[in-house]
Amino acid sequence: MQLFYRQGSQIPLFDSRASTARVTLRGPAVDLSLSLLRSILGFRLQICLTSDLYALFDFQPDFSNHKRISYNMGVTDVFYYTLHIRELKSIIQWKTWHNPVHERDLKKETVSLRICFDFLDKTSRSFSAVIQELHPELLVPIALFYLILRGLDTIEDDMTIPLEKKEPLLKEFYKITEKEGWSFSGNGPDERDRELLVQFHYVTEEYRKIKPVYREIINDVAEQMGNGMAEYCRRSAEGRSGVESVKDYDMYCYYVAGLVGNGLTRLFVESGLANPALKERKQLQTSMGLFLQKTNIIRDVKEDWDDKRRFWPREIWSKYVDDFGDLFKPEKKEEALNCISEMVLNSLNHADECLFYLAGLREQSVFNFAAIPQAMAIATLALVFRNPQIYKKNIKITKGEACQIMLDSTQNLQKVCEVFRKFVRQIHRKNTPKDPNFLKISVACGKVEQFIESIFPSQDPEALQRAAETGMPVAKKEDPRVVREREEAKWDTIYMMIAVMGTITVITIIMLGVAWMMGARWDVAFNELRKGGVNRPGRDSARTIVQKYDRGEL
Repeated sequence: MQLFYRQGSQIPLFDSRASTARVTLRGPAVDLSLSLLRSILGFRLQICLTSDLYALFDFQPDFSNHKRISYNMGVTDVFYYTLHIRELKSIIQWKTWHNPVHERDLKKETVSLRICFDFLDKTSRSFSAVIQELHPELLVPIALFYLILRGLDTIEDDMTIPLEKKEPLLKEFYKITEKEGWSFSGNGPDERDRELLVQFHYVTEEYRKIKPVYREIINDVAEQMGNGMAEYCRRSAEGRSGVESVKDYDMYCYYVAGLVGNGLTRLFVESGLANPALKERKQLQTSMGLFLQKTNIIRDVKEDWDDKRRFWPREIWSKYVDDFGDLFKPEKKEEALNCISEMVLNSLNHADECLFYLAGLREQSVFNFAAIPQAMAIATLALVFRNPQIYKKNIKITKGEACQIMLDSTQNLQKVCEVFRKFVRQIHRKNTPKDPNFLKISVACGKVEQFIESIFPSQDPEALQRAAETGMPVAKKEDPRVVREREEAKWDTIYMMIAVMGTITVITIIMLGVAWMMGARWDVAFNELRKGGVNRPGRDSARTIVQKYDRGEL
C-alpha cells in the first residue's frame, strides 16, 4: 500500500489496479494518527507530507515538488504492537515529545562542518542522535572524535588493504589528522564507510579549528588505538587470529572501546562538565567502554563467525566445546548456553562501575550521551543471556523497548539505576542451577543491586530505626510517586488501545468507502460469500459471475 499526501491536492484518489491511495491530510491535528500509522501499519508507507508534518519523522525533505519519505515495517509489526501497547506508547512519546537538551545552530556552521555531520549520520545514526544533542562546548570535538576513530576503524576492517600498507597507516593516523587536505581512496569499493576517508579533508579542516587541548586528547587516543589495531592486524596476518585468553580479550576491548571511554572522560572534565575526580578513576573510564564492547561482541557472535572472525576468548569457550564452531551445532545447545552465561558474567562485572561513573557527570546532555548506551547494553545483556537465538541470527531489543529505555535514561541517575535493576533481575530470573556459572552470576547480579541500594535506599532509615526500637516489622510503604505513575500508565495504556483500534477502524472505513466510490461491487462480494465462495474463483466461474451481475460496468 502506498499513501500519498500531496501538497495542494484536495481530492482523495484510489487506483484499484495499483492499490495506491492518494489522500491529503493537513495540520498538526493528525500528528498522533501519523505516528500510529508509522508505528503499526505492516506495509511500505510512502508518505508525502505537507510542511507542517514532516518534522515528526526527523526528516529533511525536498520541498521542490512534494514531500516524501519511506518507512518500512514488517507485517508482523502490526500484530506485535497491537499486543504490546506500552511499547507503542513509548515510541510515540519519544518521537513526539522528546525535546533535546541542546540543538545545533545551523546558521553558525560552515559548509565543511555540515558535511562532517552528514557523515556522522551516515556512519552511525544511533550515536549521531545523542552527539548532536550535546552541550555546544563538546558538540564539534566529540563529533570529530567519532569520525576520526571511524576512519581509523575503516582502515583496520578493510581486508583488501595489504598489511605493509595498513600497518603504517594505522600507526601514523593520529598525525594525519593535522594534515591539510589529506584523504584516502585506497579502501576496497565495497567498504561501507569508504566515502568518509575519500572526503576526510573536511574532517581535518574542522579538526584544526577546535581547541588545542581537545586535539591533544583526541590525538593521544588515536595514537594508542592505531598502535593496538596494528598489532592485532599483524597477529592476524601471522596466523594468530582470534582471542586466546581473557587477558587478551580485555586488552582488545580496551584498545577498541576502553580508550574511547578514557578520551571522552578527559574531554568531559576539560570542558568542566564532569567531576574532575573521574579523570583519576581509570578503571571506571575503562569499564564504560568494556561493558559496551563486550556486550556487542556477545550479541554479534553469529555475524562475526560468518565473517570468519572470532572475538570470544578461547579460555572461556574451550571449557564447553573443543572447537568454536561447535557452539553453533544444535546437539551442543546446552554447552553453548553455558558458554553464553560465562561471557555475560564477564561483561556484567563492569555494570556497577558504569553506574558509579555516571554519578560523576554534571551536565544533562553529557549524562544522556553516556547513560543511553549503557542502559541499552544492560538490556541487550538480558536479551542474549542463555538465548540460543544468538547462534542463529543477530538479535536486538525491540524499538519500543529502546524508546522506553531512552525515555528513562534521559532523566536522572536514579531512573538509570531502575533500568539496570529491572534487567539485572531479568538475568537473575533466567539463571538456572544447571548452569556451572549459576552462583557467580547470582553474586554478580546481587553486586549490582547492592550498589544501587547503597546510593538509593529502598527503605526509610527512620522507619528502620523505629522498628529496631519497637521490635515491630517495617511496613513497606510504596512511594506515592511510583503509585501515581503506575496509575497514569494504566490509563495511558487504555487510551492507547482505544487510539490504535480507532485508527485501524477509521482507516478500514476510509479504504472501503473510497473503493465503493471508485465502483467496487460489494453486493457481488457479499452474495458470493453467502454461497461459500471464499476461495478465488476459476476462470469459468469468474465469467459466470460477471455475466450474472454485469450492468455494463464489469
